[in-house]
Amino acid sequence: MSTITFDTLKYAERLEKAGLTREQASAMAEAQKEVFAEALETQLATKSDVDRLENRIEQLELKLTIKLGAMMVVAVGAVAALVKLI
Repeated sequence: MSTITFDTLKYAERLEKAGLTREQASAMAEAQKEVFAEALETQLATKSDVDRLENRIEQLELKLTIKLGAMMVVAVGAVAALVKLI
């Protein structure tokens, strides 16, 4: 699993300089770290996710090509039949 590097100490120090107490700054830094960790676990695609999607797209592409070919064969057949009837 990938990780996001987040410097909680530097973040907390910046919050302290902005006027928050050390406790508030530390609590906010830890909360932000947890949010990043949760986002990484639930919302970001991994390489295997991308590979799976690429495979699925290739499968759908093949199916679509086959269906389009079949429709063209039927259309050409219908046109040929109409030409013969006329």
